[in-house]
Amino acid sequence: MRTVNIVNHPNSKFNAFTLFQHGDQQSQRNLALLEQLQTTLDVKELIDIFAIEVARYVDITGLYFKHNEISATARGSRHAKAERQFELKIDGRFIGLLSYSVNAPISMTNFKILTELHQLLINPLNNAICYHQAMQLAMQDALTQLGNRRSFDEQLKRTMAQATRRHTRVGLILCDLNKFKAINDSFGHTVGDNVLEHFANALRQSVRGTDSVFRFGGDEFAIIVEDACEQSLAAIENRIYQALIDDAFLAKYGVSSSLGLAFMNRADTAISFFQRADTALYSQKVNTPRKLSVVSKITS
Repeated sequence: MRTVNIVNHPNSKFNAFTLFQHGDQQSQRNLALLEQLQTTLDVKELIDIFAIEVARYVDITGLYFKHNEISATARGSRHAKAERQFELKIDGRFIGLLSYSVNAPISMTNFKILTELHQLLINPLNNAICYHQAMQLAMQDALTQLGNRRSFDEQLKRTMAQATRRHTRVGLILCDLNKFKAINDSFGHTVGDNVLEHFANALRQSVRGTDSVFRFGGDEFAIIVEDACEQSLAAIENRIYQALIDDAFLAKYGVSSSLGLAFMNRADTAISFFQRADTALYSQKVNTPRKLSVVSKITS
């Protein structure tokens, strides 16, 4: 059974003095919780901290938070007999849904305490969400909404480290557009930007859900392929070429692309891995176009 409650926090009416409207013990607990919540801008850590405090008053087995693309689950959470949900708002603006897995009904006394604790959580949680969104923007290409070079560098290092631990393979595909400067010079930068957006969409459509697509700037793009094999890289490459043909806008301007493919080997650093894919890309650009199937030419 689910019950949704609205917790609205009007900033103009909330201040530090509301922490001390109870006995000394509860006031100190509230102050200690608020101090803890102000030590981090990580949504997951906030939910973990909050879950520990809430468990003192309510018989919960799990605590979950969801806001658009941001979600967090308290450590050790598991489902229970019922679920209680609270919409968290600041001045009527929705900031997320807080869900409790509960084993027993919440008493009126503990419900009031829970509602007050939400008031302490809302601002630190909102700050964490804003920080997360700002970091996402800093890691995103403004034109295509793909990850940018900074995002690529961090993701590549993480993926390589994970593959080493799990003994799996990582594939890297570098892409750029052939004679893109001529398109800009002949048709203008508005058309050039549209070409880049359509090409970004073509790349998105050509990869799996576990793969990551990035734009470095200009007409340079990259794809990190996790748990890769020769067939998966070749399949992605073939889909990219087909997507260029199927996109009417790209076909109109005769857009084509060169691709450089490589597999990570155990001796690779992020730099050496990238350089081998870049060498493969350069090799394709200076040679005649290849056939779609290139499994035998993937470097490793």
